[in-house]
Amino acid sequence: MPIQAFQVLEKKIERRIRLFEMKNGIRLDDEMRFIRSWFEKPLSIGAVTPSGKVLARTMASYVDPSVPGPVIELGPGTGPVTEALVEQGVDPSRLVLLEFNPEFCRLLRNRYPEATVIRGDAYSLSRVLTTMMSEPAAAVVSGLPLVTKPLKTRVRLIREAFRLMQPGAPFVQFTYAVMPPIPKSLMGVKTEASERIWMNVPPARVWVYRKG
Repeated sequence: MPIQAFQVLEKKIERRIRLFEMKNGIRLDDEMRFIRSWFEKPLSIGAVTPSGKVLARTMASYVDPSVPGPVIELGPGTGPVTEALVEQGVDPSRLVLLEFNPEFCRLLRNRYPEATVIRGDAYSLSRVLTTMMSEPAAAVVSGLPLVTKPLKTRVRLIREAFRLMQPGAPFVQFTYAVMPPIPKSLMGVKTEASERIWMNVPPARVWVYRKG
C-alpha cells in the first residue's frame, strides 16, 4: 500500500476511534491504564474501567460550584469525575486531587495543570491534607473502593473528611454494591442516594453524606 493511502486509512481509523469514544463516553487509552492498574493491584483500584459519563456527571451534580472553598477528590484515577466537576462549573484551581497511583498523578497534572495534585493515601486523609488546607472544603468526592475496606476504616475516612469540610458540605461516594458503602444509620449524618445508574458498566449508585 502506498504511504499516502496508508496515511489516509490511518486517519479514518483514528476518526472512527474518536467517534466511538465520544459516543460511549470513554477514552480507550484510559481504559487500558485502568485495566493494567487493576491487574497489578485489584483492591486499590475502584473499578476495572474509568467511571462512565453518566455516573461522573451524577457525582458532580451534588457539588455546588457557587459554594466557596476547595473541592477534594479522592482517587480521581484518570479524571472522568474531575472532568465532570469542571463541566459542572468548578474552577480547576479549586480542585485538590488526592491519588495514590503515580502514573495517574502524572496524567492528572498534565490534564489539569491548575489543580493541586497530591500523591498520597486517601485513607490517611487528615495526615495528608490538614496542614495544606487554608479553608474548609466545599465538598469531598470519592472514587475509592470503600467496600473493599473494613467498616471501621470507612467510618474513620468519612469522619476525617467531615473535619476538613464546611458544615453541611457533601461527601459524595459511588458504589456498585447494593448496600450503601457507609451505613445510613451513622449517628449525626444525613444520607441520600441517587437512582441506580443502569447505563454505567457495571451499574452503580451515588451516595451522599452530610454531617447533621
